[in-house]
Amino acid sequence: MAKQLMDIPRNVIDGAVEGKAEDLAFVLGYFSGYITKLATRTLKDDYGNEYVYLDEDLRLRLEAKLICSIVSNFDIDIA
Repeated sequence: MAKQLMDIPRNVIDGAVEGKAEDLAFVLGYFSGYITKLATRTLKDDYGNEYVYLDEDLRLRLEAKLICSIVSNFDIDIA
């Protein structure tokens, strides 16, 4: 089952948009697996061995982008 924004309670979303730290932390935690997947990279050495690692810089930039998007221009239109 895919995660959806609708799985997050509306009051948590509203709190995150207002910049409440605990609600932002909940949203970040909710999407942490997805962000980790996006920031996972594969490195190949000179011998052809592949290593999978988490690019911490990219992970932090993605989290910052998510927070910035939520508090600056997040618009929810629920019919």
